[in-house]
Amino acid sequence: MPPETVPQQRADVIHNIGYRHYEGARLGRAYARRSLFSQSLRGAYGLGRSAKSKVGPMLMLAVMCLPAAIIVAVAVATKANKLPVEYTGYAVMLQAVIGLYTAAQAPQSVSRDLRFKTIPLYFSRPIKTVDYVVAKFAALASALFILTALPLLILYVGALLAKLDFADQTKGFAQGLVSVALLSLLFAGIGLVLAAMTPRRGFGVAAVIAVLTISYGAVSTVQAIAWDQGNTGAVSWLGLFSPMTIVDGVQTAFLGATSAFPGEFGPSTGAGAVYLLVLLGLTAGSFGLLMRRYRKVGL
Repeated sequence: MPPETVPQQRADVIHNIGYRHYEGARLGRAYARRSLFSQSLRGAYGLGRSAKSKVGPMLMLAVMCLPAAIIVAVAVATKANKLPVEYTGYAVMLQAVIGLYTAAQAPQSVSRDLRFKTIPLYFSRPIKTVDYVVAKFAALASALFILTALPLLILYVGALLAKLDFADQTKGFAQGLVSVALLSLLFAGIGLVLAAMTPRRGFGVAAVIAVLTISYGAVSTVQAIAWDQGNTGAVSWLGLFSPMTIVDGVQTAFLGATSAFPGEFGPSTGAGAVYLLVLLGLTAGSFGLLMRRYRKVGL
């Protein structure tokens, strides 16, 4: 073919393939934070996930509520003049279930993001480090509050059905809610810090169980030995070495609870102030450690 008949290729042609500017509402960080909180809270109970993912958390919720339902049924049937369990003592009685729930859900909340390295996608835009940490912390704390407060609500409604004194039951119920709110914040903070240290979910589960559940058994055993030897002062201060006994010390000193320490020898008001400072310090410190952990975007 002669050169003058060869079609000329033009490199400066612009093709309109239909791209348009986004003209909708830009919802911003607040919406992203709320969405992450909602997704994380739902995930803590397996909602929006497979049926297999729902079994564990729902079973633990049922285990938490079943004793409360039995107590209510017995109180109503026997016309008891008081509940056999204090509102502030219920979570201590079932601390193993709470610890196992935290151990299962804290790694589920953060470990997958670490393992599959999706954190940089969250932080690309518009969400910031503090938004991610606040949403995850609030979601797990809320899930724990639901787990621990729902049985107290069952006890409260049952007590009113049994025609127990309204003022006494309302006061006890309010004290119980304050106690489990503090517990939820502390356990959520510790659980998330431990889970965020490794992308391996199994390691996170083991670490949370060791700190929340095994530590309670170890401290309780040492307290019992100290009590048996007559060292009552040591019983009070040893409670600072386990998250559950810290909560028990705070509610004993300030919420009128009966201590679960050996001999019911809980901390005084002065020692209780130390317990409260330690609890608040651990909660705030956990938040700070999470912030420091997630400042490394290239996790």
